[in-house]
Amino acid sequence: MHFFQILTLLIVISALFGFINERFFKLPDTIGLMLITIIFTLGIVFFGRYFPELTHFARTLVSNIDFKTVLLDMMLSFLLFAGAMHTSFDQLKVQRYPILVFATFGVLASTFLVGAAIYYLVPLLGFHPRFIECLLFGALISPTDPIAVLGILKKAGAPRILETKIVGESLFNDGIGVVVFLTIYAMAYQTNGEPVSAGQVGHLLLSEVGGGILLGLVLGFIAYLMLKAIDNYQVEVMITLALVMGGYLLASAWHLSGPLAMVVAGLIVGHDTVRATTMSEITELYVDKFWEMMDVFLNAILFVLIGLEMIVMVWEPQYVVLGLLAVVIVLLARYVSLVIPIAFFRKRLNFVPFTGLIMTWGGLRGGISIALALSLPLASPYRDLFVTITYVIVIFSILVQGLTVKSVVMRLQSRITEEEWQEAETAA
Repeated sequence: MHFFQILTLLIVISALFGFINERFFKLPDTIGLMLITIIFTLGIVFFGRYFPELTHFARTLVSNIDFKTVLLDMMLSFLLFAGAMHTSFDQLKVQRYPILVFATFGVLASTFLVGAAIYYLVPLLGFHPRFIECLLFGALISPTDPIAVLGILKKAGAPRILETKIVGESLFNDGIGVVVFLTIYAMAYQTNGEPVSAGQVGHLLLSEVGGGILLGLVLGFIAYLMLKAIDNYQVEVMITLALVMGGYLLASAWHLSGPLAMVVAGLIVGHDTVRATTMSEITELYVDKFWEMMDVFLNAILFVLIGLEMIVMVWEPQYVVLGLLAVVIVLLARYVSLVIPIAFFRKRLNFVPFTGLIMTWGGLRGGISIALALSLPLASPYRDLFVTITYVIVIFSILVQGLTVKSVVMRLQSRITEEEWQEAETAA
């Protein structure tokens, strides 16, 4: 199949499923599309027993799509920029220290907790991966997915100051998570047989993370100067589009963190002060609507892709059992990794009560974890195992956590006293 044919089919399927969800299910877009696509995929598997050509066509379609490349190299930059542009910079500034700790210490702590638990769990079902491979799985599953979080949390009714923590953490921790994953990947599958030194790890972290943030600052400032110099909404929309596409290309060429660069650039362009000094009302309207449409459009395609990938998955019963056990492990690891930062910042920022529980249940996993899992080497004997476990966790995260996060937030909110609310809001 040609690229245009594949893209056309994905758009047609996404639009059709979006219509079905809006007309009948009326679920949040992310959840609805995921659920309908899973039902559709199961239908293909069932009817494929009687019409083998249907299964063959579906497998051919999915096999021609490089999910990792499509998400990490094409879609992620647009989605992160759109999400960051519509995130409150002032709220992020107030919560910058806990967000930074959640996105760094939280990811690292969760990586080791999940990796260690999986290492001691999987032998019970007859699998014996190396510890470094289990650690690699911990790295790919620990970051919360900003795409899933932004799509669902908006309708969950979480307190604004708590929503900022979850969204801010999700925007930054996927960039950190990718760097951690790449570092452990180099240790696990080093081709020349030489161990990776601490200096190499430090250089990778500094160049990827620090360089990505610096590139985002530079690109955001250049965009600010260009937007300020003209008043033409068509050209200004093109400038933001060029910023994302060109910026991500530069980040890839210079081996910097593209996700972090796009988050920083999006925060700058979306800042209220920058908007007020660079955009007319009509420009602001068109820029917002364009990126809102891009966000909805790409999200639809992404979660349809996640569902369709199930067609080519290896669904061994042991893999699924381990996946369900891993759901519990990942949730516990996330909660534990949040305990220390929350305790440290609680007095200084007066966190809303039950912050740890809400952040644990509201920290969803999505396409980024799947893309990283699919990037594991084909020669690895445990690749299918970790990919399937990742899929089980993501499906649980989107469908179960996503569908219940609103009720969990409301139930916990009902247990917060008026005095506690006032203290938290004053601190924010």
